[in-house]
Formats: sequence, structure tokens, C-alpha cells
Amino acid sequence: MAVSGGLDSMVMLQLFHQAGYSVSVAHCNFQLRGDESAEDKKFVEEICKHRSIPFYSYPFDTKNYAKQHGLSIQMAARELRYAWFNELLIKEGFDFIATAHHLHDSIETVLLNLTKGTGIAGLKGIALQNNKIIRPLLFFTREVIEIYAAEQGVTWREDHSNQSDEYQRNFIRHQIIPQLKEINPSLEKTFLETMMKMQGTSEIVDGAIEQWKKEYQKIEGDKIIFDKRGLLAHSPHYNATLMWELLKKYGFNFDQCENLIISIASQSGKKFISATHELVVDRTHLMLTPSPPILQEVLIHEGQPEAVLGRIHLDIRSLESTTIVPDPSMACLDSARLNFPLLWRKWKEGDYFYPLGMNHRKKLSDFLINEKISVIDKEFLTIIASQSEIVWVVGHRIDDRFKVTSETKQVFQMKIS
Repeated sequence: MAVSGGLDSMVMLQLFHQAGYSVSVAHCNFQLRGDESAEDKKFVEEICKHRSIPFYSYPFDTKNYAKQHGLSIQMAARELRYAWFNELLIKEGFDFIATAHHLHDSIETVLLNLTKGTGIAGLKGIALQNNKIIRPLLFFTREVIEIYAAEQGVTWREDHSNQSDEYQRNFIRHQIIPQLKEINPSLEKTFLETMMKMQGTSEIVDGAIEQWKKEYQKIEGDKIIFDKRGLLAHSPHYNATLMWELLKKYGFNFDQCENLIISIASQSGKKFISATHELVVDRTHLMLTPSPPILQEVLIHEGQPEAVLGRIHLDIRSLESTTIVPDPSMACLDSARLNFPLLWRKWKEGDYFYPLGMNHRKKLSDFLINEKISVIDKEFLTIIASQSEIVWVVGHRIDDRFKVTSETKQVFQMKIS
């Protein structure tokens, strides 16, 4: 049980203790209020000692953590406490983590989400259960909890920072909700009903999205491909919202999704970038991949048994002779025509080579178009060059000038493994 020593968590502790549950208490000392923080810990620890309840506490350097990670104090405290709660859960073998969020906390969350911008998920309020986290007081108002505390003689410590409007939640609690209650005295009941409706609506939407994914999405390795046909029968706003629901967990925002839908009808090749992923508009599909790594150039020396660039690993051998079989994952070259070390790098505009079977040069960009290489796959395409001449478009075609012939005495073989 997460117990701060405040009214809500002390009422939760009283309820669980009276009901006879086997519980332990975890108290976070965020060290933000000097002696008050230390007194909170002492208060909760003495209550637990009196009731023979196992007690855990941890002092967090919250301000330092917030500064290092670029977070608000509230967000830093949230990250720290839930990370520690989960550690305790695993280490001590607990079944659940109980927190004392109540109905007003959920209302404040919805109002904050509305203010900052949200989809349906942000209108559902705080979840009653989220994996191992349970919130047993979520249907009770602050007033009901206060009445129970008075009737049961529950003691608690008041956090004076809760009276300050410096924090966004406190501002909503003290300034916004009272004014909304003047408009609707039954605000809590109305909000609870609305949040329950939103939870049901969210389930309906999630089901529709899953059905859409079955029809128009496929996964190939770490690549996710969306068929454009799934966006033909709906309005731009519908499509932008659908794409946002699909892409938001990959770091894309709604503005990007709106621009994405606008770009679908224009030329292919348009690229959208988040902190972790890239989405490219191709001719018939949208392709989502993790952002490509920055590829450093690699030198391949004569006699070297292997080489690695990005995700590609090459096995390298030198042979007296070999049977040449059509295999784009393997390059068999005439060693005598090569100048070592070879250079392995990402392809670039202006590159050209003589594709195997051709006696004239071809721009690599034109070759990739002819081979129908997708825009996403081009991001990962590499070449191996001897001095300035391409000898192999890795995974696709060798250069005709370096092929093995009847006069070849030593074969230089590279194979993707």
C-alpha cells in the first residue's frame, strides 16, 4: 500500500486493516519539505509499528532527478515512486500495489488532459486497475473520505503544499472545480457517468482499430506496413485520428498525422520523423520503421574473415574457385580486380555502377527504382567499393566489371549471414 500519511492513504490503510487483508506499507520520502517530510515518515512508521504492519521507506533525491531528466517535480516523483513500488512488488512477492486515488483525482486528471490536448484515452479518468496497480477508493469523493475519517477517528498529516496553487492539479482543485460545481452541483456524479461512458467508447474504438489492423496492417520484422486502401472510404479528419491512434506510441503527434493524410494523395517519398521512428509514404503503402542507425564507413581488408555495418554481418572468404549461383545475398568477385582495402558505406545520390549483365553504367538511384526498392529500404541500402568504383550493391547486384570469369584465379566471396 502506498501510504504518504495524508488523509486519503490513511483512510485506505484503515479500510484494508479493518477488512483483515495482509498488507505492507511503502512510504516515499521525496525530501521536498524538509522536516515535514521526515515527520511524515515517522508518523506512518509508528502507525505501522503499532499495528504490526511491515513498513518500507525510501528517501528520493527528487529535485536532482527532475533536473537530470528534464521533468517537473511532480513527474519526477511519479517516475521514482512507481519504479520503486515495482521493485518492491517483485522483490517481496506482493500481489498488488494499492494507491489512494479517489474520484476528484480522476476528475482533475480529465480536466488536465482536456487542457493539454487528448484523445478518448485521456477522458477515461484514472483506471480502477492498471496491471498490478489497484485504486480501491476511486469511486469515492473527497467529502465521503473526510466523513469516514471523522467517524472512524482516522488521524493523518496535512501536506501544506496541497494548499498552494503553484501546482497545476492544485489550481484545478481549488479554482476550476468549485466554479464548475456552480454550473453543475452534481459535477462528481456527472463526471463519473461520463468517464464510464468514455471507457466503453474507448473499448469500441479499440475494437474497430484492431479490426482495421487485421485488414490493412502487416508486420515484416521491425517494419510495419499500412495499406493506403484502408484510408480511402473516410474523411481526412477520420483518417488523421485513426493514424494518430496507430502512431502515437511511436512518438508522432496529431499535426503530423494530419499532414500525413494530406500528403497521401501527392507524390510518394514524403517522410515523417519522430524521436524514435520514421514513416514514409510509398506508392501504395505507408511504411513505419525504427529510425535508421547512423552508419559509419567500414574498411574491409584482404584476409579479413568478417565485417559488420549497422544490422548487416558479412562472412568473407577467399577461394581458389567456386560454383556461381544466383544469390543476391552473396557476392563472388575476381580478387585480381580489387584494390584493398574495400570501402563499405551507405549509398548516396550520384553513385553509379555497371549492373551484372550490362556493359554500360547505370545510376544507382535509377537501378533502385527499376528494382522497386521501397523508400524505407533505401534508407538501409549500402554499397561496397574498390577505390571509387562500386563492386557490390549489398544484397542486390554485383558490378559486371568485377565478376568471376574463366580467367579468374582467386575468388573473393562475401555473404550476408
